[in-house]
Amino acid sequence: MERSRHATVLMSGGIDSAACAAFLIDQGLEVSAVFVDHGQAAADFERSAVRSLAIALEIQVQELALTGAAPFGCGELVGRNAFLVFSAILATRARSSRIALGLHAGTPYYDCSPAFVDTINRSVAEYTDNAVRVVAPFIEWTKREVYDYFIHAGLPIEMTYSCEYGGAPTCGRCASCQDRKALQC
Repeated sequence: MERSRHATVLMSGGIDSAACAAFLIDQGLEVSAVFVDHGQAAADFERSAVRSLAIALEIQVQELALTGAAPFGCGELVGRNAFLVFSAILATRARSSRIALGLHAGTPYYDCSPAFVDTINRSVAEYTDNAVRVVAPFIEWTKREVYDYFIHAGLPIEMTYSCEYGGAPTCGRCASCQDRKALQC
């Protein structure tokens, strides 16, 4: 594996991260994925979705688990994406030149913003001696545009999972469920 042509996608099992992996593959990069169980309520469903999507995308996935932590609630978890980025760097031992996130426009959380990507890139550059950078190819795309790309890439929507409460059936009320409802998927 040539590090300069490799990207590691932080995958959650949802539309955005799966579309991000497909997009980078379409850009000619070698892609792998990291899934992090950090105690989120939906971890088991997300892990299953990531495994299925990795098979569909023909990529390897590395799974990490934060043990001993109390379960996190739903909604915004301050610092989550920064934690996930550094987890991916540790997991891959900085063998990838890119850590990719499926962030898109229209999300109100700071760690889903262009400012976050700029800030985290400065930290990652320092810690990796400029060997790794964080990319968010959809940062200016709407959720609809990401979803349209997901469909264009031929990915199966039924393999994805997006519910912050981690139930089956999904709750239908959380922000992730509301996004899916708005997309009619």
